[in-house]
Amino acid sequence: MIWLVTGLILFFGVHLVTAARSARASLVARIGEGPYKGLYSLVSLAGFALIVIGMGKAEPVQLWTPPDWGRTLAVWAMPLALILLAASFVPGNLRRITAHPMLWSIALWALLHLIANGDLAGLLLFACFGAYALFAMHSQTARGVRPADRKRPYAYDAATAVAGLLLYWAFFTWHGTLFGPGPSAG
Repeated sequence: MIWLVTGLILFFGVHLVTAARSARASLVARIGEGPYKGLYSLVSLAGFALIVIGMGKAEPVQLWTPPDWGRTLAVWAMPLALILLAASFVPGNLRRITAHPMLWSIALWALLHLIANGDLAGLLLFACFGAYALFAMHSQTARGVRPADRKRPYAYDAATAVAGLLLYWAFFTWHGTLFGPGPSAG
């Protein structure tokens, strides 16, 4: 569990420094923009690698029994999370609804996986990612980030949906191989 906790601290610690604009500005002033971005990337990547290793090494500590409907809900709602993820890369009309499609995607992913799992490692992973996504949305909104007001062609929305559904198909197909227990509709 130490690998996972260390990874979460590194990964979210560096992200919280970025959210604290004065701390970020101070660091950039001290070491420069390029070195700051390099250090940020290196620490983020190291933290993420430790999270992956930590999840693989974590002893299964069951805290609660997930509800039977939890996996079914995840199977049916994850397409929306992945469409939101795709919307963060495709300039479609979903960005007129929210300025934070990737963060909504992460929050939804985390919530669905918290409901579908009941182990300690999952609780740490999904709760940290979900809480950070909500914090980051609040922080960015407070800094003035707003949804787009420009209407885009509906073809972009179709591309977003197709990309999200293809991602869903890939994750659904290989979830068991990559991450452990595969999803099932119950």
